[in-house]
Amino acid sequence: MTTKMQSEKKIKIRLEPLGRQVEVASQTTLKDVLFEYGVEFPCGGRGTCRKCRIKILEGNLAVNKVQQKTLTRSEIGQGWRLACQCQVTEPIVIELAQMEIPVLADSAKIEATGESGLAAVVDLGTTTLVAQMLDLKTGVVLGVETALNSQARHGADIMSRIQYGLTTNGKDILQNLIRNQIGQMLTDLIRKCKCPERRLKQVNIVGNSVMHHLFGGLSLDSLAVLPFKIEQPGELDWQATEIGWQLPGNPSVKFLPCLGGFVGSDILAGILAVGMHHSPEPIALIDLGTNGEVVIGNRDGILCASTAAGPAFEGAQITMGMRATTGAIWKVSSTDNRLLAEVIGNVPARGICGSGLVDVVATALELGWLDATGRITRPDRQISIETAVIVTQADIRELQLAKGAIAAGIRILLNQTHLTTTDINQVFLAGAFGNYINVDSARRIGLLDFPVEIIEQAGNTALHGARLSLLDKQNYRSILSIIKHMPLATDAQFQDIFAENMNFPD
Repeated sequence: MTTKMQSEKKIKIRLEPLGRQVEVASQTTLKDVLFEYGVEFPCGGRGTCRKCRIKILEGNLAVNKVQQKTLTRSEIGQGWRLACQCQVTEPIVIELAQMEIPVLADSAKIEATGESGLAAVVDLGTTTLVAQMLDLKTGVVLGVETALNSQARHGADIMSRIQYGLTTNGKDILQNLIRNQIGQMLTDLIRKCKCPERRLKQVNIVGNSVMHHLFGGLSLDSLAVLPFKIEQPGELDWQATEIGWQLPGNPSVKFLPCLGGFVGSDILAGILAVGMHHSPEPIALIDLGTNGEVVIGNRDGILCASTAAGPAFEGAQITMGMRATTGAIWKVSSTDNRLLAEVIGNVPARGICGSGLVDVVATALELGWLDATGRITRPDRQISIETAVIVTQADIRELQLAKGAIAAGIRILLNQTHLTTTDINQVFLAGAFGNYINVDSARRIGLLDFPVEIIEQAGNTALHGARLSLLDKQNYRSILSIIKHMPLATDAQFQDIFAENMNFPD
């Protein structure tokens, strides 16, 4: 059989326990197949993170040198493989966990513009996407589409996405993936809302600086090295047909402007959503994630910054860490010196996500299993949860790095604005992690040094602010004249304040 005939041959893959069957061409890499079924590739397919492990039930998948190095001999013998390293050459049956990632969507009605027609907004996240269709005359959300960002198969976090974007053709691949995906989501929304004949006037997109640059086809070079500058921070503007979207009315498509460094238009939209630019009192907006963004200010002036918190809040680089998906421990409490877990999806625990890790550390501090330096005092030097999931000393250190960076960022902005925590009128936690984290646990580990009564979990402020950006009187451009970006990476105080915030409160 010729090589051409082999490549054209279709091979069946059965996915359990989903009971799904797909057919692919011979030599297809499983990474290209399994992403849409919930399998994650945090390292971008380099075979280093072990998060894409699958188990062969029938058939065979070859073991390459990367897998020999990453997997134990016992795991390989039991049928475990790394999906990112495997090519399909024969019919197989594989086992993978059925996972769902909750996507925050905000559907609160906004004030109507009074004009007829439709508008759409998109929250373009590193991991997830949300698109909404609005009736401009009523301000009502007509429909919502959510999805995993298809770029994530080339790296789960911002920095791995940048690294892939710097490879040959990497930037073009990532741009095409996200433009095609959002275009299809908008097309599906129009069909779902049964409004194909109505004119779509405007599409506003918000996202972090990397998503802004990838969608716009801008160079990533300046975001890859210190001091992390933006190639083109301003608003990007097209007609739909210019980016290959065939939408009724050929609407204007705007990607709202970035604020500086790794502070993107999702934070600009968040400022709109919480009304910081109108507030007479100082308030704070904190988006907890790999690049934690902190904003403090009021109508007289706003200061913003991003801090490289690391991936611990999203479960990455944690021994049994995972995103907040089915099978993740997301909440932990204690009784009789035992840790009790709540698992997303009410299934056996597969690992632990960021909110669960924060709960574990807060509870362990109360039980005396951890001291203020983060050292595990238990004889086995690990913390076992009710299930088979464990938290190691290295995991505690990862969380300390993350919380220390966020706490240092907050402290520096407070110092720059000559404020203390008691001067802040309200603190809004944005994003998925901020929505699910236990506020008491966050305060116990020293992540948030604010009174609990002023902390509000605000949900998807990026999406809500994107809708507000459609209104003339909520002109987001006015915020740009009163906001200043502070690059913490080059701040002389940052390392000292970061070190001070590594320890846990007594």
